[in-house]
Amino acid sequence: AAPVLLPLGLGPETLQAIFSRLDGLFLAGGGDGNPACYGVPAHEKTHDIEDLRDQTELLLARWALEADKPLLGVCRGVQTLNVSAGGTLLQDVAALVPQAIRHQYAPEKPRSYVAHELETVPDTRLASILGAVAHVNSFHHQAVERAGEGFIVSAVAPDGVIEAIEGRGQRFAIGVQWHPEGLISSDPTMLGLFEAFVRAA
Repeated sequence: AAPVLLPLGLGPETLQAIFSRLDGLFLAGGGDGNPACYGVPAHEKTHDIEDLRDQTELLLARWALEADKPLLGVCRGVQTLNVSAGGTLLQDVAALVPQAIRHQYAPEKPRSYVAHELETVPDTRLASILGAVAHVNSFHHQAVERAGEGFIVSAVAPDGVIEAIEGRGQRFAIGVQWHPEGLISSDPTMLGLFEAFVRAA
């Protein structure tokens, strides 16, 4: 696979011209999405909003879903994917989930730090890649609240927080809340997630 970085600020026609030549779409991590994109006011813990990035990535995600183009989202990327399909987000897990485990280990822990385990949902594509249980890093304070249309939950943390979603009926549409790129040297299944995405593309 050869990555193509899409800059922000391109007009829709230029963006569509580039997008049409791509075989897949990867949505990377980053700051919080604007809650206005899913119709709610901002929580006091919501921060680092970039409206231009939201607009660009939501548009790309919707195009990818409409075109059934393979799509993989990581951390912010799963949240963007979910919102693009009409889903909602928990704006701060620690504040909104009773008895939540710790999910935000930035900046004191390295990306390779394994924070907790998760269980995948049987008979999902993610379960076929990772197995029934996976051990993941954790660098987020927001998470999927309600899965978007056409998506199902495919992994959960011990406290019930949604850790992954995937599209039903899509060729390949998976979003994960952790950072598998930080674990590929220690866990072959994490590399396998990227390999599955590339194969689909």
